[in-house]
Amino acid sequence: MKKVLVLEDEASIRSFIVINLRRGGYDVIEAESGEEALERLKEHPDTKVALLDIMLPGIDGFEVCRRIRATNSRIGIIMLTARSQEMDKVTGLMTGADDYVTKPFSPAELTARVDALFRRAGGEPVVHSGEISQPPFLLNTRNRTLEKNGVRIKLTQVEYSIMRYFMENPGKALSREEILDTVWGRDYFGELKIVDVNIRRLRLKIEDNVQNPVYITTVWGYGYKWGF
Repeated sequence: MKKVLVLEDEASIRSFIVINLRRGGYDVIEAESGEEALERLKEHPDTKVALLDIMLPGIDGFEVCRRIRATNSRIGIIMLTARSQEMDKVTGLMTGADDYVTKPFSPAELTARVDALFRRAGGEPVVHSGEISQPPFLLNTRNRTLEKNGVRIKLTQVEYSIMRYFMENPGKALSREEILDTVWGRDYFGELKIVDVNIRRLRLKIEDNVQNPVYITTVWGYGYKWGF
């Protein structure tokens, strides 16, 4: 069963989301507070995607995202926000979210975002075998893991997909549009900024000096390049 958690404190909005996701074939787990959401995830560890509202009573969506990511790098996380400030989007992504949706949103847009994230989070298994070795990095494409100097680096599924795309194209300048199409899918509704924020998050995990990155370098006005 395709399980999705919906954390939203406004009953009318939560009901709207739940109805449309159920129409899309999802089994929806509902929560109206951050504390309840964390409990529901413990009860349903096979949940593949979580939709988290930011503005909540008690612990907010950012904190819920941080706590989920502390123990689960594979679940897909989408932040729901009624505000359009760039800072909210960036903060959500830097705390470990994979995507964000600004209210109001259409049912088709939301379902498409969940579908794409569900596929990446392992809802539909894709068989890969082998390793990509580019010292000091080793990417295992069977169990979707990354090591640096033999030490495992915890990646979200989006981060893994970006790393795989980079390591399959060493030394090639990749545009933001190419990265977006490959990792998020050609039918993705969102903004290019999501690429930049995920790259920033990835650099924090793999670079020796984030202020002077040597593995993922910026190609100004175009995109990024993997190679050193």
